[in-house]
Amino acid sequence: MSPDEKKPTRSRAATATKAATATKAAGAKRTTAAKPASATKKAPAKETFSPPTYAGLWQRYHEDVVPAMQREFTYANPMQIPRVDKIVVNIGLGEAIANAKALDAAVGDLTIITGQKPIVTRAKRSIAQFRLRTGMPIGAKVTLRGQRMYDFLERTTSLALPRIRDFRGIPTRSFDGRGNFTMGLREQLAYPEIDYDKIDRLRGLEISIVTTAKTDEEGRKLLELLGMPFQAT
Repeated sequence: MSPDEKKPTRSRAATATKAATATKAAGAKRTTAAKPASATKKAPAKETFSPPTYAGLWQRYHEDVVPAMQREFTYANPMQIPRVDKIVVNIGLGEAIANAKALDAAVGDLTIITGQKPIVTRAKRSIAQFRLRTGMPIGAKVTLRGQRMYDFLERTTSLALPRIRDFRGIPTRSFDGRGNFTMGLREQLAYPEIDYDKIDRLRGLEISIVTTAKTDEEGRKLLELLGMPFQAT
């Protein structure tokens, strides 16, 4: 066969190869176009801030107490409006020196009343006449903040204090001059969570309400609006 007869054969082969390549490219384009939009990666959405949900006395503070305090004292900045910072509930246990079980009973009562595990307070120095040595347990204490603090304050003002026999209001002489207030209860039975048949003896409580108020007048007004039943002056 002459060289001139072989040229058409190579030309047909090259044409067939080009056609196959073009068919593959067209198929690849169709496959790319057929991909769903969901297959493409999207940037992660930014987290949006959701404000805290208020309940009970906390909600009352934001909706009623804040406007009332602003009207009466005309604060220049809303951040100056007093609020309750923390509540400290304390039980002194001098009897724990001779009776170790008294500490467990007091810790259990505080846990039931406040809903939070208390810490054990210990002596900072030794006192010979009281047979007290450094490090010995002498009490239990709970510090409440946030929603749990407002829940405890609401239960104290609306449930515990009215259960006290011959209750005529809380005296106002226990402010410390900087808007903080301390009161005492003679027995833990004022709280309905405590079962009389399950306690070993009556114990008193000391409740300290720490506020951001600058004066006693502001602190008293804040607690009055929150429901604290002070004695009429």
